[in-house]
Amino acid sequence: MSTDLLAIEQAGKTFGSGRHARPAVVDMSLSFPSDGARLITIAGESGCGKTTLALMALGFLKPTTGEVLYKGIALPDLNRADFRRFRHKVQAVLQNPFETFNPFYGVSHPLHLALRQLGVAPRSREGKRLMEQALEKVRLDPGQVLERYPHQMSGGQLQRVSIARAMLFSPELIVADEPVSMIDASLRVLVLRHLVDLKVRDGINILYITHDLSTALQISDELLIAHRGRIVERGDPQEIVDNPQDDYTRLLVTSVPVPDPDQRWGQESVPTAS
Repeated sequence: MSTDLLAIEQAGKTFGSGRHARPAVVDMSLSFPSDGARLITIAGESGCGKTTLALMALGFLKPTTGEVLYKGIALPDLNRADFRRFRHKVQAVLQNPFETFNPFYGVSHPLHLALRQLGVAPRSREGKRLMEQALEKVRLDPGQVLERYPHQMSGGQLQRVSIARAMLFSPELIVADEPVSMIDASLRVLVLRHLVDLKVRDGINILYITHDLSTALQISDELLIAHRGRIVERGDPQEIVDNPQDDYTRLLVTSVPVPDPDQRWGQESVPTAS
């Protein structure tokens, strides 16, 4: 029996103490297999605990209860070499691309920093090859992108550079926290398509955090509904939409706008790049 790549086991997170204690996450669990890639979505409203769970998965927050395991070992118990590997192999794509990039540096700066962490000189032939390869995977022209500053690019383009930066580490899991909520609606499908391609083409697991149930339905292998710090429902996305069991899930499903009353909102799909 293989060990999970990443497992979150009955994790809880409480901020503050005493009368001011505020539980943000209560007894949440999920796992990604070490063999085969999956795209798991946590959907819910703001404040439901989904971002806190994502930060625990990334090792940025320590659970108050429960634990996060990387290949069967709790994060605090990893030795220095294994923790460094965890940092490289579990990558993040965050919500606001305009906050991810320093406006005083070119777009190439975070790519250079990533290469240095890998021990590759950014301006070497190998460094340039790796950057070009990563950008081409997200359909960006390296010759144009690497010469620009953040203000010269759209939010969708910057988010794709964020994905390219993560790709430099050859990740096993990408945690994408609301990756399309801060970009134009017309560009969201491009970013979502790239997330799907990372799973299908590159075999990378994806933890997708969103408040948008419609996109969760389109791209997920498994859907978890979060409410008030707990997972209230989980399973096949289409089954959850067709037959929600929890009252909060029913509310989410009925709140999704339907532009065409004669067409089910759950029947369209996000296309993958050929």
